[in-house]
Amino acid sequence: MTATTTAPLATPHVRPVRQPSARLRAWATRAPLLPALVFMIVVTQLPFVATLVISFFDWNALYPKARHFTGIDNYQQVLTDADLRHSVWTTVLLTVAVVLVSLVLGLALALLLDRKFRGRGVVRTLLIAPFLVVPVAAALLWKHVLYNPEYGLLNGLLHYVGGPQPDWISNTPLLAVEMSLVWQWTPFMMLILLAGLQSRDQQQMEAARVDGASDWQIFRYLTLPHLRRYLELGALLGSIYIVQNFDAVFTITSGGLGTANLPYTVYQSFYQAHENGLASAAGVLVVIGSIIIATFALRVVSSLFREEVGRA
Repeated sequence: MTATTTAPLATPHVRPVRQPSARLRAWATRAPLLPALVFMIVVTQLPFVATLVISFFDWNALYPKARHFTGIDNYQQVLTDADLRHSVWTTVLLTVAVVLVSLVLGLALALLLDRKFRGRGVVRTLLIAPFLVVPVAAALLWKHVLYNPEYGLLNGLLHYVGGPQPDWISNTPLLAVEMSLVWQWTPFMMLILLAGLQSRDQQQMEAARVDGASDWQIFRYLTLPHLRRYLELGALLGSIYIVQNFDAVFTITSGGLGTANLPYTVYQSFYQAHENGLASAAGVLVVIGSIIIATFALRVVSSLFREEVGRA
C-alpha cells in the first residue's frame, strides 16, 4: 500500500487595495467648488486689486498720459478734503438713522405678527413686499408718488385736512432719503426679529405667565435679552447695505442739498470729475469699512449658530 501525498495548491498573490490618501479625498470633495471659487476671484477680487493699484496713482481719465504714482496722497486727500469728510459724515448719519428706526419699527411689526389673528399670512406678505421692490423703483415711488409738491400723496392728504403744502425734498432732503430707506428696510429687520421671536423657549414663557409676570415684564426680562443677538445681526447687516446705498440718494436728490454720501461722492469723482485715482481711494475705504462691519456680522451669526446647536 503506497501513500500518495498531494502538494499544496499555490494561492495567487493578491495585491492590497490602496486607499486614497486623506489629502486626495479632501481635494476630491473640494474639486466641484473650484469653478465657483475661480469665478468669485475673477469677478470680485481681481477688480478690487485693480482698484487698489489705481488708488495709488494720480490718474485723470481726461489726461491719461499724465498719470503718475503718488503713493498715499489720494487717501490723504479723501480724509482731509472738506466735501469728502462731509460725505463720510452724511453716510454715518444716514446709516445710523435708518438702522435704528428700521429696527424699532421692525420689532413692533414682529411682535404683531408673532400673535395669532385672522389674516396673519396676508398681512405678513404685504409687510414683506417693500423689501422686494427694486431700490431704484422704490426711490422713484417716494420721489414722485409721495413727495411731489403738486400731485404727491402726502401733500394731497395735507390739502384734504387744510394743512400746508411743503416741498418735502427741498425742505428736508436727508429726511426724505431716510424715510424711503426706512420703508424699504423695515421688512428686513422684521423678518430677522420674527425668526428670533419664534425661537423662544415657550415653556419658559408659560412658566413666567403662571408665576404672574405681566406682558411688559416678559418682554423686558425674557424676550428682549433673547433678541439681543438678532438685533445685533439686523443692525450689522443693515449697516453693510446702507453704507453702500447709492440708489436712493441718486434718484431722490441727485446728491444735492447736503445728501451726498460716500458712494455718491465716489460716483461724482469717477464719472463727473474723471479722477480715477481719487475715486478708487474712496472706494477702497468704503470696502474696508464694509469688511470691518461684515466681520462683526459673521461673528454674531456664528454665535447664533452655536446657541442653536447647544439647544439641540
